[in-house]
Amino acid sequence: MEASHLRLWPSDGRRRVVISRILPEIDDPRFPVKRGLGDTLAIQAHVFADGHDRIEVRLRYRHQDDSDWREVAMRELGNDEWQAEIRLEKLGFYECRVHAWIDHFLTWLEGFHKKADGGEQIEVELQIGADLLDAAAGRAPEPERKELAEWAALLRNRSLPIGERALVARNPALAELARRFPDRSLESVSPFARKVLVDPPRALFSSWYELFPRSWAPEPGRHGTFADCLRLLPEIAALGFDVLYLPPIHPIGSHFRKGKNNSVVCGPDDVGSPWAIGSEEGGHKAIHPALGGWEDFHRLQARARDFGLEIALDIALQCSPDHPYVREHPEWFRWRPDGTVQYAENPPKKYQDIIPFDFECAEWRSLWEELRSIFVFWIERGVRIFRVDNPHTKPMAFWEWLIAELKADYPEVILLAEAFTRPKILYHLAKCGFSQGYTYFTWRSTPAELREYLTELTSPPVREFFRPNFWPNTPDILPVYLQQGDRSTFLQRLILAATLSANYGIYGPAFELCVREALVPGQEEYLDSEKYQLRRWDWNAPGNIKAEIARVNHIRKTHRALQETNNLRFCDTDNPCLLAYAKASADRGDLILVVVNMDARPQSGWVRFPAGDFGIDPRKPFQVNDLLADTSYTWHDGSNYVRLDPAVSPAHLFWVTQYAPD
Repeated sequence: MEASHLRLWPSDGRRRVVISRILPEIDDPRFPVKRGLGDTLAIQAHVFADGHDRIEVRLRYRHQDDSDWREVAMRELGNDEWQAEIRLEKLGFYECRVHAWIDHFLTWLEGFHKKADGGEQIEVELQIGADLLDAAAGRAPEPERKELAEWAALLRNRSLPIGERALVARNPALAELARRFPDRSLESVSPFARKVLVDPPRALFSSWYELFPRSWAPEPGRHGTFADCLRLLPEIAALGFDVLYLPPIHPIGSHFRKGKNNSVVCGPDDVGSPWAIGSEEGGHKAIHPALGGWEDFHRLQARARDFGLEIALDIALQCSPDHPYVREHPEWFRWRPDGTVQYAENPPKKYQDIIPFDFECAEWRSLWEELRSIFVFWIERGVRIFRVDNPHTKPMAFWEWLIAELKADYPEVILLAEAFTRPKILYHLAKCGFSQGYTYFTWRSTPAELREYLTELTSPPVREFFRPNFWPNTPDILPVYLQQGDRSTFLQRLILAATLSANYGIYGPAFELCVREALVPGQEEYLDSEKYQLRRWDWNAPGNIKAEIARVNHIRKTHRALQETNNLRFCDTDNPCLLAYAKASADRGDLILVVVNMDARPQSGWVRFPAGDFGIDPRKPFQVNDLLADTSYTWHDGSNYVRLDPAVSPAHLFWVTQYAPD
């Protein structure tokens, strides 16, 4: 039996240039790398051809709204690596492709110089050059066509001395003109477009404050309203936050409503979980009547903006049993043989008050469209920032489709993924387009753990698509170290979150009041959680850390080095309880050095700070100014001594001065 042979011919085997890699890259080219508005994006490519012919490499790019491509030349860096920069001037998606071809004229010119300088015969070489110029003239419009033909005629004109014709060939103006009209008929094109998602500035740098409006009525026992929250705005702004995040504000179901402390027994006055969305009063496109009406909501939005705050809303794609969707679209849910709808479970946990959508239902397209309409509904009412609840429990294909749809029409939208899940899923959600993501920072409690984790987050390829948002606490998570800690522990986590990441948030006022009472000690649920009941808060209770939060946020806003995440660099210490790291702004004009004592006891040690690596003359002393304590020290290149007593301050937040950028 004859063996069969499968011949795989290239589309055109005469294309000799290879484009093997484009940077920045992630593991799947259909997903975009992420940048911010106004950033300059450097695109690198590995490009080469067989032999010694010269090649020309161009970067073509366009924004999603543009029909025409723009093109810039890429410059050779050495080792067959090429680079070009483009400025990202619009929000939304860009796409880039690398084009490359053999530059026959430049190859000829380089060879001509060598032969002429070596004393070889160049008559034939001049004829070859003239032929190349004629070909370029055929690709050029007037008047360049005529000019190229005239140059070619000079090279062929044997009535001129050959030395004079050689000078014509060496004329830089000739080379510049000829290269404007190259032969690109056999150019190679990168097999896929590098996509870039450009997000608004607040996606790159933000400070979030979460609160439950229903807990802020001045009178005990009354359900709080949007109007009640107006008086909070000056205080939250004074703390230095710029995003005010509200848990779901929709009507709450009554069937299987949870009672206090997540009890399955609900009393007549229990308000239920805001995440059990939907009642006879409406669903995801309605406001809980107890919070107020549309006029109240829009007044809160407007006043928040007056104080530099943007309202972020929680979008939880799930329903209570009373949601209108359950009655109007039963095909979107999973029904059990006994005629009941399947509620949410994560054994041994049961969420009887919540029903998930069935993303495997036959009517999945209509379901997707309706869920998209929820986002659009709120966008059209002025909301631009969303915290998305549990996105890892919905299909990845849905998020990829939805975010592309939203970003195409509303590129200014910011989406924070609340996905405390396995790393690959968390990162895939970011690749699908989420602007920011929750992280494992909440559970990293030692210097070694933080060094390892932050190194992962700030290294390629993760840094190209994932923007971490650090939360030391949430309504769902009271970490054990906060339960077992004291005021200094909260300060420590504040400083770490706010300086390691450009995006961070707190659930307040539980955090600034240093609330650490758990429902069950050693577990992460708050006692008397606001998720299930109204709370009374004394915002000025003794022991609060409001002043420290305000100071840290002010430092963040006045120091550009802290407005980035990927500029992080760890410094060595001789004490494993000390964590030290530095951040410099992109122009190296601002430098911050942070040293944190991550133990409950006083700790001291030597911090190795490589001053020369940051543009500081290592032969001269320099000043470090503690922005938390208003004290200054003189340091030198190399090791410097620190001592931190948590009872005084768990950290130094140094601004390095006498700093000489390159």
